[in-house]
This record gives sequence, structure tokens and C-alpha cells, in this order.
Amino acid sequence: MAAKSQICSVWLGSETGILKGVSLTKKQAFNFCEMSCMSRDQEVCVMAWGDPHESEVLVGSVNGTVKTFSTDKGIFTATRECGDPSQGRFTGLAVTDSSMITCVESGLLKVWKEGSTETAEVNVGNGVCRMQQNQSQRHRVATGGKENPLKVWDLERPDKPIFTAKNVAHDWLDMRVPVWVRDIGFIPDSDKIVTCTGHHQVCVYDPSTPQRRPVLEAQFGEYPLTALSLPASQGTVVVGNSHGELAILDLRKGLVCGCLKGLAGAVRGLQCHPSLPLVASCGLDRFLRVHSLEDRSLQHKVYLKSRLNCVLLSSRELEVSSEVAFSLNGDVEEVKAEEEEDEVWDTMETVTEKSKKRAAQKDKATATGVDGEKKRKLIKKKVM
Repeated sequence: MAAKSQICSVWLGSETGILKGVSLTKKQAFNFCEMSCMSRDQEVCVMAWGDPHESEVLVGSVNGTVKTFSTDKGIFTATRECGDPSQGRFTGLAVTDSSMITCVESGLLKVWKEGSTETAEVNVGNGVCRMQQNQSQRHRVATGGKENPLKVWDLERPDKPIFTAKNVAHDWLDMRVPVWVRDIGFIPDSDKIVTCTGHHQVCVYDPSTPQRRPVLEAQFGEYPLTALSLPASQGTVVVGNSHGELAILDLRKGLVCGCLKGLAGAVRGLQCHPSLPLVASCGLDRFLRVHSLEDRSLQHKVYLKSRLNCVLLSSRELEVSSEVAFSLNGDVEEVKAEEEEDEVWDTMETVTEKSKKRAAQKDKATATGVDGEKKRKLIKKKVM
């Protein structure tokens, strides 16, 4: 069990539009939504912290709304219309000191200034899969998608990108490799940017150099990579793919350092702890998992009943007052230990292939009367 000073709670967004909070110290999960009034257009696409103190969570939904959830009060405090569902779902959500940044699949990036209805709009190109903010320079963001290469934008001068990546070299058949950026990460204390693609590639770019092609290119597995996150220890990246495979890659050599086991569905959300060797993952198998990056062991495993899209780690303890818990209409569930799930599998009868073959042969012999014919032959021999 992780200590309170390390990681106390996790926030997740699901396909059913429910914001979930999981207390790892108390082994409890809370659904902070009314289950009876949920619909598919309220599916949670993106999540972000609204302030550095982690007292607010911004939740972006398919219907184009961004809700503000207060972690202190345990309720949604504000709702803002930030998009048109016809332009696609949110692919990124971020905040600066005085504004909020949203981006949708159609490539429309908007900067919403606090206390004003005016917005600054930037067209970053069609087919955007991901918009990511540079945490050390919060006015800079990176975008990329399907046939939309990596671009870095300075929102103080949004006329054109300050960096546009060039596609990787042709493959061994001298054919063009399609562009399909799925996730982006800014490497701390450097100008480098790492991306993962739908063609199982991990690419590192350095905008500080004249070179626009990747300075490092690596591959993992055979399936599309869907998410990445950078650990606290520099030099590595954690990536997940559409077949539930998690791996740690060395960004200096481009080699796989190890794999994290236990997943059974596509990875949709990844986040490494900012100071500890821990990574949280979620996806289609409806489980939240927290792995250790040192020995790659599974620290926590929580079943949350719905398919999960995104994850946020928090160092604060999740506390819900009795009044808030009562207003949730009993949507508070105890997290079952992993051992309870294993007991179900242990009590199930093991069916082997050999026993099936023997039973089939016995049924066949009975149906054709082979045993009866053998007995009759033995009786004839004795009589003679």
C-alpha cells in the first residue's frame, strides 16, 4: 500500500460520463454523478487539473461541455459550453494562469480567457488525436493526429507553428510511412518532445536543432500505440497499445527496458507520478492499475465497472462528507481486494483437453457397440 504522502487518490473519466474517485488508502470508489440521468453524449474525453493545488478537476465531455468539479466540496461547481459536437470530441484540455485551452478533432484550438466571452482560435489541422501542454512553458502546446504531423504552437504568437515535424524516412520497401500521432509528451528540462504513433513507433524530436526528422526512432510490439507518459526518472517513457501491452522504453538507446503485465484490454489512459516511480493505467478492461516502475510489480488493482478513458493522479486524500455521500444516492462502492477475484477462478473446475478426448471416445464406443462386439467374440472363442 502506498503511503499517504505518495499517492492517495486517483480520478478517472469513463465512457458512461461518470467522474470516478478512488481512495487507495481507504479502498473505496465514489461515482460523482447521478447514474439515472447519464447518456452517451456525456462521455468523458479529457481531464485536467484546474489549479496547482489540485482542488479542481476540469472534465471535458463529448457534448462539448467542460465541467468544473471541486475536490474539496465533492460537487460540480460550474459548466461551460466550449465546443460543438459536430466538430468532434475533445482531444486536449489545459489551463494557464488566466485562461483555459481546448482542442477538438477537427483541429479547432480555442483559448478561453477568464472573465471574458472572447476566445482566440487557432486552426491546427484536421484529424487531431492529441493536444498536450508544456508544463514548464504553459503558453506552448503541441498537436498531432492522423496525417497531421507534430506541431508546436506558441499561443502568444499563434499565427504559425514554431516547429513542424517531418515524417520519418521511407520503410525498407521505399514506401511512405503514414503519419498517425496518438499521444505527445514534453521531456522535462529539455526542448525534446516524444510521440507515439498508430504504427507502433516512438519518436523523439528536438526543436532546438535544425533537424525536423526524429532524432530517435524506436518500435514496440505490432499494434497501435495509444498512450504514453514520462516517469520522474528521465531517460525513459511508458507506452501502452491497443492490445493491453505496457512497456518501458529507454529514450537514449531506443530499447525496451521491461514490460508491465496484468492488462487485458486496450490502454486509454496513462500517467506517471511526478516524483515517484509509479504509473497508473486504465482502459477497456474497466480496471485501474498502479504499477511500480522499479520492480514492475502491480501495487493496486481496482475494478470500476465501466470502460475508462482518462486518469489523473492526486497526492491528496479523497474525502467525502456524509452529506455528499447521501446525495450520491448510494453510488459508493467498496473496492474488492484482488484476492476475492482470484478465489472465483480457483473454485472453477479445470477442464483439460485429454479428459474431453477420453469422454468423446467412450461415447463413440458406446454408440457403435464396440464393447458389445468384443464380448461376443470372446464368448464364441470359449465355446469353440
